[in-house]
Amino acid sequence: MVQNPRWKRRPSGSTWGDWGPDDQLGRLNLLTADKVLKGMAEVREGRTFCLSLPLDYPGGTVVNPRRRPPRLIANQRNGMPYMAYPLSREDPRLVDVICDDIVEMTLQYSTQWDSLAHVGQLFDADDDGEPEIVFYNGYRAGEHIKGPMDYRGGGAVEAGEHVGAMALGIDNMAAHPIQGRGVMIDLETHFGRGGKFVSYDELMRIMEADKVEVEEGDLVCFRTGYDRVILGMNKNPDPAVLEANPCAALDGRDERLLNWITKSGVVALISDNRAVEASPSRPCEEDHCASLPLHAHCLFKLGVYLGEIWHLSELADWLRANGRSRFLLTAPPLRLPGAVGSPANAIATV
Repeated sequence: MVQNPRWKRRPSGSTWGDWGPDDQLGRLNLLTADKVLKGMAEVREGRTFCLSLPLDYPGGTVVNPRRRPPRLIANQRNGMPYMAYPLSREDPRLVDVICDDIVEMTLQYSTQWDSLAHVGQLFDADDDGEPEIVFYNGYRAGEHIKGPMDYRGGGAVEAGEHVGAMALGIDNMAAHPIQGRGVMIDLETHFGRGGKFVSYDELMRIMEADKVEVEEGDLVCFRTGYDRVILGMNKNPDPAVLEANPCAALDGRDERLLNWITKSGVVALISDNRAVEASPSRPCEEDHCASLPLHAHCLFKLGVYLGEIWHLSELADWLRANGRSRFLLTAPPLRLPGAVGSPANAIATV
């Protein structure tokens, strides 16, 4: 373990410092050239699948009241909408007609990546008995990830000061392009629709039955059918249906499942549902715990990335029909410095 100037103590079982004191990539360090070649070796048909929903899905704010649909508007030129704008208005000799637009969007509204700056914890990294807001590899709130105040109610950000991720932002993920071997685990085929907390034992039985193998450096996808539930609601989601958790999700409070994630060496966990893990999770039985324990385990401790609300069902159906579970996955986020999440315009090639 590398001694890190930002912390004296790291969370038990974490990967902090394993790739150096200034590492901001986490398990992306395991997505090597060899792993990319293994992903490319899964391409046999040359067929591609779009793994992203339209960015205006799921629609409304039922899935998350703080995340709103994108708003697409025309840019302006000479005080007029810059859409189907003839340049002959400015010079009668010109025949060009220009369209130029603007989007205002919540970066984690639809098909998305979570960066390592998305979830931190109150943790005593200095080993002085006083917890602070800390993120993966010991990066700190207020210095590296800036918000309006610390958890004690002070430290307000000055007017005009940047709020966002000075470290661990999504741009780190984009600069180390996400391309490698994807592995599909088909939960819907085994559990159908309806809320289901998937345990370690159940996951192992599914993988054995479907002959699914997961190796270090893989990008693991879980099809639950949630994507088709969302698409079927046509941007008018039913709160009663979604609040009931209509599809399976991983049980984030299953310690054996979390231990499997640690030992597997996976780079990312991806699902067509809203959180990969069941949300809300099972009740906490300890005095202090994470509301989303799999998020805390992956993003905060291990540097494992999470992808949510992906469009996986078409690919999963094809893989099952063809007796396969592996494919080449190409899924870069936006290279937007300071952002903690991003739309994922993902493609599978088989």
